[in-house]
Amino acid sequence: MIEYLDRHSRRLIGAGKRRNGLYYFEDFSRVHVVGVSKKNDSMDTWHQRLGHPSETVMKWLDPVSGIQSSISNPCEICLRAKHARDIFPTSVSKTTRIFELVHCDVWGPYNTASSCGARSFLTIVDDFSRAVWVYLLVDKTEVFSMFMNFCAMVDRQFSQRIKMVRSDNGTEFNCLKDFFRTSGIIFQTSCVATPQQNGRVERKHRHILNVARALRFQAHLPIHFWGECVLTAAHLINLTPSAVLKHKTPFEILFQKPPDYKELRVFGCLCFAYNLRSSKDKFMSRSRKCVFVGYSFGKKGWKVYDLETHEYFTSRDVKFFEDQFPFATPLADDLEESSPMPIIDTWEYPSSTPPPTSSSEVALPPTSTQEASDMDPSLDSLPPDLGRGKRLKTPSVRLKDYETHTIIHESPFLAPPVSSRPSGTPFPIAHYVSCNKFSPRYQKFLSALSVQTEPTSFQEAVKDAGWREAMRAEIRALEENHTWTMQPLPSGKRALGCRWVYKIKYHADGSIERLKARLVIFGNRQVEGLDYNETFAPVAKMVTVRAFLAVAASKNWELHQMDVHNAFLHGDLDEEVYMQVPQGYAASDPSLVCRLHKSLYGLKQAPRCWFAKLVGALKRYGFLQSYADYSLFTRTKGSIQLNVLVYVDDLIISGNDHEAILHFKSYLSDCFHMKDLGTLRYFLGIEVARNPSGLFLTQRKYTLDILSETGLLGSKPASFPIEQNHSLATRFRPSSCRS
Repeated sequence: MIEYLDRHSRRLIGAGKRRNGLYYFEDFSRVHVVGVSKKNDSMDTWHQRLGHPSETVMKWLDPVSGIQSSISNPCEICLRAKHARDIFPTSVSKTTRIFELVHCDVWGPYNTASSCGARSFLTIVDDFSRAVWVYLLVDKTEVFSMFMNFCAMVDRQFSQRIKMVRSDNGTEFNCLKDFFRTSGIIFQTSCVATPQQNGRVERKHRHILNVARALRFQAHLPIHFWGECVLTAAHLINLTPSAVLKHKTPFEILFQKPPDYKELRVFGCLCFAYNLRSSKDKFMSRSRKCVFVGYSFGKKGWKVYDLETHEYFTSRDVKFFEDQFPFATPLADDLEESSPMPIIDTWEYPSSTPPPTSSSEVALPPTSTQEASDMDPSLDSLPPDLGRGKRLKTPSVRLKDYETHTIIHESPFLAPPVSSRPSGTPFPIAHYVSCNKFSPRYQKFLSALSVQTEPTSFQEAVKDAGWREAMRAEIRALEENHTWTMQPLPSGKRALGCRWVYKIKYHADGSIERLKARLVIFGNRQVEGLDYNETFAPVAKMVTVRAFLAVAASKNWELHQMDVHNAFLHGDLDEEVYMQVPQGYAASDPSLVCRLHKSLYGLKQAPRCWFAKLVGALKRYGFLQSYADYSLFTRTKGSIQLNVLVYVDDLIISGNDHEAILHFKSYLSDCFHMKDLGTLRYFLGIEVARNPSGLFLTQRKYTLDILSETGLLGSKPASFPIEQNHSLATRFRPSSCRS
């Protein structure tokens, strides 16, 4: 008997017996397993010790180590940590006839609408013939009607019934589920976030867009022609041989005859279509200069685009110049570079066999949401036929005094250069529209109706005297408040940028109160711990506002309002913050920057600094801060009670003593630069009106602003839920359930 022991651990490795002068060892694996089961830890323990390696890696371990080579039970931790998706195999199921299986998907929406207003398109692919139908969609809700039209076409033209439809999980196909159920069509959808299961149509999208991009780049067409490019690409793909179809075309598979190529022309080329209007005028041009933009399905003609009237129409009398492209100009080149067609995000088969090339992708005649008119659209603009009993209409003499002549017919190229224009815009409306024909009184009336807009830049605001004065007032307030001192920027520090923000302040009735220019620092570039620490500052809750007003109304207390001018400028800064010199501010040395001592609008800690300064002033006057809402302060001295509600820089004051309120308002004016707004009338977008019975709150101005922004200001009003004393029609009146 002989045994093998490990040199270091003295652990039994193997054993053998001597027979006929030779040592015959026992089966090594059996000896190893017995040794581990008796002396070593379990396989699961070693699996955990080694960091959850795979079972294959465990088998590679040296058997001398005494570790088992297989995992006894499935490891849940491995499934949670390393579970991967299964490999997608190449589909082996083959269809045996056309329309046995069709694939559907919707591409889009694209950010630029096509010439017909479409932003997406529906793609339908026949699995057997690889044929494709494309429908341009203005809205994805059109999927239902387009697919129903497709089913009717399959039934009538090919005498076939669709057996299965496969698509992704798009919600646009939910409307078809009832139709599939009643028609006996099997509806298959891919799993969530698994476009590989709908690979036929996904690759078809890529093929269509590749051809469409080539057509658009070849013709130098503007981007809004992408719809025509897609439809033409689908039609051409349908006529292209495919390796999958053994070098046949989808057209040949569907119609059992080879396609006819004699009608094909170069897409986007120059062409001249016969002018049907020329029969009315013997000296009119006999042709219309156009661009060839596709093939008209269902008509024996070509679809063209008139370069002069910008109309689409179909014509059979067309002469082509296939080597000339009207849009091939430097302007068109710039346009196509700035607005490229998107690259579809598709998936490729991860198999060893190469995926089908673009030559294997096919299509059928394009179908769109809009077809070209059967008749030349120029016929709509023909002059009227002056037959018997007809005469030309002339403008009424009574209306001649109302002709304003506001449009200037001078050439726009005579306008002054951009640098000399007051607005700085490339084409100011003042050079094209004039009110000089109106009387001076009516010109003043129109000026009063004009809405003053807020500037968006310093260059725009500095041209207006009102905004210049507003900026001067802001600078004066900053200097009087000792907001900054000018000094060189220390080493290792950085100066934050700033900009001017302009706002028009309105009264409750919508009239302009004042023009406000505010200097704002770029607080988004602050670094926490370096430029700021705490930032939170409380504001009044709406429930507190309602309770505050309800108490004042029930006790018949006075309500006053005050506004803090440049509130954030009063807060004291604890951090060391530097700012670049504002635009329009003349500094003695260009190398100097502003060292901030007071908070500024835009700083992250500015609201907190201002609120801390205000709380200190209120507490010195004897106010107590509420624990329910930190923006509410109360003061009781004998029988006199004062309440203050704070919302950033707006303060509402109420109390039972008029003299006490006036004294407190004087105290606030000594502490800060305050503006006394008198009796409360407008607060947080709420208009407040008082009568002996109480307070009336309304948001009329806010409502009118919303209606103005949405373009509904001139709409007919409707009472909601219903007018008082409204008489219902007989059919709407209540009736007894037993009558």
